[in-house]
This record gives sequence, structure tokens and C-alpha cells, in this order.
Amino acid sequence: MDLTFLRTTLSWTLRAGCLIHFFHSHVYEFKETRGESMLPTLQARHDYVHTLKNYKFGRNIQTGDIIVALKPTDPDQRVCKRITGMPGDIVLIDPSSGSLEKDKSDASSTAFERYIVIPDGHVWLTGDNLSHSLDSRTYSVLPMGLIKGKIVAANDMNKSWKSLWGFRWIEGGVQRADTPSWSRISPSDVT
Repeated sequence: MDLTFLRTTLSWTLRAGCLIHFFHSHVYEFKETRGESMLPTLQARHDYVHTLKNYKFGRNIQTGDIIVALKPTDPDQRVCKRITGMPGDIVLIDPSSGSLEKDKSDASSTAFERYIVIPDGHVWLTGDNLSHSLDSRTYSVLPMGLIKGKIVAANDMNKSWKSLWGFRWIEGGVQRADTPSWSRISPSDVT
């Protein structure tokens, strides 16, 4: 075997590997999601998401975007959640536990019936399937530095290749309120 051929092949293989690693780390990722926390937007299994990395560290994200981030309680794991609060927003800590109209002066109210102001450099995340989601209601606000990218599309690999494996665009489904009913919230309600 020609030594020049071997050297050239190894050189191009190494370059291709570096390019693929760079692309996967900084530009785009295609990966399977697992878990029920984002139902019905994303399937519990066999949904592959298209993640753009130019939204890394929270660049140009907004309320309603679905992001991939490092889990704050275990940086070896990733989470896929929807942004429901941006810096400066007032968020009900657990919207599934009651309504905005509930009397906050009730002595039996718990910490999960309170509001929080999202600090600068942080976001509030929730899964679309609130009853099966570990999210900011569990681990509080997420530093934007843990955001790895924004999900822009998904494929359902259970579908036929003729339908492009169930390709669909993922768009933000939550709209930010301009003049919200938050005016009824007193500063003492915000923790």
C-alpha cells in the first residue's frame, strides 16, 4: 500500500471528522427526543428534532420558543422545554395548581401559588404536558448560558419516507402579553 495514499486518506478523514464535530457543536443538531413532557408538540419517542445552535446561550430567543438546554440539576442531561418567561416577566410558578384570580391572602396557600420575576440572564421553562414535566416549577429559573439551541422542526420517524418522515415546522405557540392582567398582581405576590 502506498504510504502517500494512506497519509492523504487519514488527513482527509481527520478533517472531515473535525468539520462534522464543529457543525454538530456550533451550527445544527439532529437528535431523538424522549419523554412525555412536550406532548402533544413532540412525541414521547421516535421524534427527531432539528436544533439550530445560533440560538446558543439564549441569543434571539423569545417566549414560546422550544429550546434544548443542559439540565441545571444534572449538566450531563439535556432538557427540551418551551420558554414561558423571559427576563423581567412575572410568572405564576405553577399555573396547573390554580387560577390567577385565587385569593393569595388565604393562609393555606403554598409556595406553588406564587409569582416570580424572572431575573436578567435567565428564562422560565415549562413542558407542554404540565402533568408530566420536570421544568422550572421544579428547578426554578434557567440561566441562558445553559441553552444549547432552538428547535425549529421535527420528524416523526414512524411515518413513511414518502411523507418526509412526518416533517413539520415547530413554531412558538405562546404569545407574550403586551398589557397583561398582571396589573391585578400586587408586589407582595411576587417572590
